[in-house]
Amino acid sequence: MVLKEKKQTKKKKKDDSPQKEVPEAKDPIESDKGKKKKDEIQELKDQAAAEKDRALRLSAEFENYKKRTQREINDFKKFANESIFRQLLSVVDNLERAISAARENSEESALFEGVKLTHKDIIKLFETFNVKQVTAENEPFDPNFHQAVTQEETDEFPDNTVTRVLQKGYLLQDRLIRPAMVVVSKKAKKETEKHTEEHTEN
Repeated sequence: MVLKEKKQTKKKKKDDSPQKEVPEAKDPIESDKGKKKKDEIQELKDQAAAEKDRALRLSAEFENYKKRTQREINDFKKFANESIFRQLLSVVDNLERAISAARENSEESALFEGVKLTHKDIIKLFETFNVKQVTAENEPFDPNFHQAVTQEETDEFPDNTVTRVLQKGYLLQDRLIRPAMVVVSKKAKKETEKHTEEHTEN
């Protein structure tokens, strides 16, 4: 009887021991769905980042467009009268020639005074619209503002210097509307060099 009870107790102990849980097998369909969802989320994130980048680029381009347009408007305002001033330059040239001729001949008449006043008024108009003469005489020759008509040999000026202005040049704001027509200095040749050249030619 005692043996039977012991056997039953042992059996009970065996039955009471915790059983190992068997891991559930993953459903391959559910796994694929989860992966697809992650991929879709990542794709949406990438699209959002791309759209943000595109929006920033468009915004920068629009700002550049606004600045460029404003610059063009400002330039138009500054240089809208350029063609008118170009035509007025020949009038100024003629008035200055008339004034010079009258002074040389000492003909300071009422007509001469009228010419001087007209010239003065046009120069004032030029100043109002920021039309300025190009600095030329006694300056180093600058092809950006001067147009050389001829060269002359001289020891009075450094080489490549503007010795005379044949026609004045003008700027509108900072834009050249007519270059100054000038005579440019050239270093005078020494007598020995001249004789050598003449001898070589002969």
